[in-house]
Amino acid sequence: MTRGAMSLPQHLAIIMDGNGRWAQQRQLPRIAGHQQGVKVVRTVVQECARRGIAYLTLYAFSSENWQRPMTEVDALMGLLDYYLDVELPLLQQQGIRLQVIGDLDRLPSSLAQRVRQQVASTATNPGMVLTLALSYGARDELVRAVRRLLTDARRKDISAEALDETLLASYLDTAAMPDPDLLIRTSGEMRISNFLLWQLAYTELYFCSCYWPDFDVAALDRALADFSRRSRRFGQAGDFEPTSRLGES
Repeated sequence: MTRGAMSLPQHLAIIMDGNGRWAQQRQLPRIAGHQQGVKVVRTVVQECARRGIAYLTLYAFSSENWQRPMTEVDALMGLLDYYLDVELPLLQQQGIRLQVIGDLDRLPSSLAQRVRQQVASTATNPGMVLTLALSYGARDELVRAVRRLLTDARRKDISAEALDETLLASYLDTAAMPDPDLLIRTSGEMRISNFLLWQLAYTELYFCSCYWPDFDVAALDRALADFSRRSRRFGQAGDFEPTSRLGES
């Protein structure tokens, strides 16, 4: 897809990092950074939908985040509940379809039920697919996928020779969507932190130094402009054009 002459990713994934550090720099409680981060989520979702990006996946809460202090975890669960309540009308208005990946069984039961209800309520929306990774870890996703595949193999008599990349990918949480074309990570960290390990095999990576609460439309535009200059060869020969590894904040 294009916006003017700019080539846009069909699927954009974002690791929204730096909320806590943003708050600490301002001598605020960590939850204040998460609250500001939610406001940025609204802006980014609206901008991506307006630009015609078909899929947006946000790393909202990792499986490792359960190890954080319980007070912070409880606050994050409350913030998620608030986001679902406040943002659903906007998603409906813009025709955005909400999806969730991750192990929802680890969420508080009432919140997990609410998440599933919100997903169902937007299931027929025709616009951008917004996917929240909740209680998500890529290694956990792969283990869960293999377990389901083995169960089906016993029940449906699937042979070992039938296993290929396409079959395994069909058991992943992301089976219904294409792999990301572009991954953005904020805060200056240059790692993918157990996020979409299988799906990122040929994804373009973009790291920017700003914390997520400071990620604005201009920062999004810089990332998308950088992506449009990339030469994506998927292992094939082609002209080489060096690109930056760390985006400007």
